[in-house]
Amino acid sequence: MPDVLHQRIAAEVRAEMGRARVSGSQLARKLNRSHTYIWRRLSGEVAFDISELEDVAGALGVPVSKFLEPAA
Repeated sequence: MPDVLHQRIAAEVRAEMGRARVSGSQLARKLNRSHTYIWRRLSGEVAFDISELEDVAGALGVPVSKFLEPAA
């Protein structure tokens, strides 16, 4: 079962994807990963590791700290 931190990070990534207008499929292609691989992380089922967050941040053009900041 995913913990609250993993869920919050996944929510931050989804929010940034929305702002960038990037779908899960588009992100998967940018990262050369399967849609299922990305979906499991975006749903919070599997936690992002720091390397994955760096890759996602790079694909979305934001600093990785964007996903780690406390919710406003």
